[in-house]
Amino acid sequence: MEKIMISGFSDEISSDFDEQLKVVTGLGMEYISLRTADGKSIADYTAKEVKEKLLPKLKDAGVRVSSLDSPIGKVEIGDEEGFAKQLVQLEELCRIAKVLDCRYIRIFSFYIPEGRNPEDYREAVIEKLIKFDAVARTYGVVLIHENEKGIYGDGKERCRVILDALGSDHFKAVFDFANFVQCGEDPVECWKLLHDQVVYIHIKDAVASDKENVLCGTGEGKIKEILERAVREEGYEGFLTLEPHLVVFDALKSLELADAASIIRENKATDGAEGYAMQYHALKEILNAIER
Repeated sequence: MEKIMISGFSDEISSDFDEQLKVVTGLGMEYISLRTADGKSIADYTAKEVKEKLLPKLKDAGVRVSSLDSPIGKVEIGDEEGFAKQLVQLEELCRIAKVLDCRYIRIFSFYIPEGRNPEDYREAVIEKLIKFDAVARTYGVVLIHENEKGIYGDGKERCRVILDALGSDHFKAVFDFANFVQCGEDPVECWKLLHDQVVYIHIKDAVASDKENVLCGTGEGKIKEILERAVREEGYEGFLTLEPHLVVFDALKSLELADAASIIRENKATDGAEGYAMQYHALKEILNAIER
């Protein structure tokens, strides 16, 4: 397990960046996934601001950034103005990645109009993702596409379509167990189809009946089964990134199209710090069981 590193969406702890780092280091973690800091999306920072405001705190805490968890690609497929804005944001995110010595930027594959057939938008999606990929190539970073409800690449088949169409060393996959469950898919079958392109894993679990997020290992994400296969049989190396979704956290409302209450119906911890620690220890138990 020497080459398996645990990171996490630290803004689920608190919107306060100092508090995020305090909790993370208290758990003995050395990495975070940077989505929001001090209530501001990483996509709204400039590289200069990150260098002046966030980097010194990260260095003082001895914490590195495993990924920039941007909202790039979370716009309607037909929103040309929004896409143009995100191209500009992606350029700056690449510069931020360089400041932070961070290899990965998480992205999505565009919201499809409700009630429409996603296949009708395949060419438009690929065309725009190719433009994102061109930016990543210029800066030498890797875009990691997350399977997500409501976007073109929600299920395994369309994720595969995207990955095959791009065929790029600068465009790979994030594997999110819970999101596949919430889309009615079997995570094991998803892993079989996508694992050769997966370079990053989100540790988030869910149950299919009401799509509720639950503590990792207690839902239908088949996390232990897949991680055992990935790590022991297929040689997965890299990050396992906590995304607990066990309590309603400050940034959630800006991250989801649906109402936050429909994503997390009931808090499963007293606060974000406790929920984050619960997810960390649950993952450690799974990894310890795999090692035995």
